[in-house]
Amino acid sequence: MALKCGIVGLPNVGKSTLFNCLSNAKAQSANFPFCTIEPNVGVISVPDERLTKLVEMCNPRSTVPATVEIVDIAGLVKGASKGEGLGNKFLANIRETDAILHVLRCFDDDNITHVDTTVDPVRDMEIINYELQIKDLETVEARLAKCQKAAQSGGDKTARMQVGVLQAYKEALEAGRPARSVTFETKDEEKFAKELFLLTNKPVLYVCNVDDTSAAEGNHYVEEVRAALDGTAAGLMVVAAKIESEIAELDTFEERQEFLGEIGLTESGVSRLIRAAYSLLDLQTYFTAGPDEVRAWTFMRGTKAPQAAGIIHTDFEKGFIRAEVIKYDDFVSLGSENAVKEAGKMAVEGKDYVVQDGDIMHFRFNV
Repeated sequence: MALKCGIVGLPNVGKSTLFNCLSNAKAQSANFPFCTIEPNVGVISVPDERLTKLVEMCNPRSTVPATVEIVDIAGLVKGASKGEGLGNKFLANIRETDAILHVLRCFDDDNITHVDTTVDPVRDMEIINYELQIKDLETVEARLAKCQKAAQSGGDKTARMQVGVLQAYKEALEAGRPARSVTFETKDEEKFAKELFLLTNKPVLYVCNVDDTSAAEGNHYVEEVRAALDGTAAGLMVVAAKIESEIAELDTFEERQEFLGEIGLTESGVSRLIRAAYSLLDLQTYFTAGPDEVRAWTFMRGTKAPQAAGIIHTDFEKGFIRAEVIKYDDFVSLGSENAVKEAGKMAVEGKDYVVQDGDIMHFRFNV
């Protein structure tokens, strides 16, 4: 299961600098709008100490971590929903992502021009949110007209259900609320809602890009954003992109940790951001571990064993018989799979087993 996150924001907020830190790609970073014309894409490993430990214990021939795909999308300006700037390209690119990392400028720097002349992250946030909501409203209204005609002329039950979903979205968007604020009661409604691919239905994490001195504690700009997000389901985290770029240039883990300690951090903002991106869609990890390969597999929270097996190969799901499950803590404390078996700690689970984060699994199947 591949997760694709889009980094968005106004021009000159630090998107490309942050992207470079994340992916070690070379997205152009310059002091003018739209320096990122085509979306830059980086596939990034999700930091996971459990995978590192399993590799140490199993000494496999290969290791495959969980990954997140990060897309650095061209900066948006006011009027993007009407095609201003690179608006149409921006909106098309963001529609293809699963989640949004919305970068906000929370630092002062006279050498870096702000597209609206002054630093105001809450205003900047509202500009982009408004443009996304306007575009979603256009989508909803166009679809609503078609569904209403079908519901009236043919008495189509499905069309009537769709009209209800679209009207709920229309009311929310006209009130200035994102599509993600609307909930539905039936699976059919949820399925149709998902098929609309509304921009404001995507989960969002607000990334406050601060100056070096605010990397550990944040600043008054961050607090303004936090207050504006109060009562919403959106996440927030603080990153100093400039300092992260300096950390990324250091050669060794020890040097990076020493640098972090000097600014009051125990872990880089990049590592925290990657994990936050991974969990933004409520994703978790199970492992397969042995001498040939140790691998992290991504699954949605609540996934049952046959569907988890299908992530490896569809045949595993079709012919699922059982799953042999070892808890990560048991594997580490007892030292090996054989020791776990001898201690009676390996569980044999059937089709109704809900896979847990950190499970080490073997699937038995017959096709």
